[in-house]
Amino acid sequence: MTTANGDPALRRGASLFHGLADRNRLAIVRQLSAGERRVVDLTEALGLAQGTVSGHLACLRECGLIVGRPEGRQMFYSIAHPELMELLAAAEQVLALTGDAVVLCPNFGAETLTDTTPTTTEEVAP
Repeated sequence: MTTANGDPALRRGASLFHGLADRNRLAIVRQLSAGERRVVDLTEALGLAQGTVSGHLACLRECGLIVGRPEGRQMFYSIAHPELMELLAAAEQVLALTGDAVVLCPNFGAETLTDTTPTTTEEVAP
């Protein structure tokens, strides 16, 4: 019998969702869904500090969810796998079906989330 702690597939799945469990990272992924973006584009669009955006990009990149393409002195970031957008679309469907249940969840709902925006790569690494 495989336990939840010993199942590699569950561990990988939990790591994936943990990597996406930050509003700023989701906002970055949403921006990247429209195409390549530079750090400066993301900071302007999201109103976040450059260090914050860079830290979240590092986390998403280390997780294999985004890739960077250098061009001169700039780096253009994009979604590594289009399936990520399919996953997020499916999550939106589930959220629509559950109504406010997820938002009102006493463990993980919007009221329990605090904005603890990491400022360094070490703080965002899964």
